[in-house]
Amino acid sequence: MSARTNHLDKGVAGALSALSAAAKKGLGDPVLAELVMIRASQINACAFCLDMHVDIAVKNGETVKRIALLNAWAEAGELFSERERAALALTEAVTVLTGGTSQAFGSGGAFVPDEVYEAAAKHFGEAELAHLIGVITVINSWNRLMVSRRIEPGGYAP
Repeated sequence: MSARTNHLDKGVAGALSALSAAAKKGLGDPVLAELVMIRASQINACAFCLDMHVDIAVKNGETVKRIALLNAWAEAGELFSERERAALALTEAVTVLTGGTSQAFGSGGAFVPDEVYEAAAKHFGEAELAHLIGVITVINSWNRLMVSRRIEPGGYAP
């Protein structure tokens, strides 16, 4: 498979890069930020972003074992902390928005369930939680830009 196009407007790329940097800085946990970016990229099947963020996670001290088990974090026992598990659950809920309507139903709608949000809020202050959601949002945007254009792994500047 080859790329449909390699063109990406510098303004768009710059804005997303700035958002990513600000969200990561505000979260204050570079390893967790990379775990979140890897997990969203797994869900979205974005090989380009997986390739990049696995490399960054390892450079930030993450272990290969935890990266390998990230796709099964909920079944990985105590390998991931409660705080990490809450962030990963929120990542999945924000990444896989379901329901197809803007109407709220039940405990918080078919989008991000209240239980998932509240679990994350127990582990993150208000500002940290806002930055975590920023990290999740920006990686989903990058994933969609790369997957829709079929950008293959590699080719990023580490």
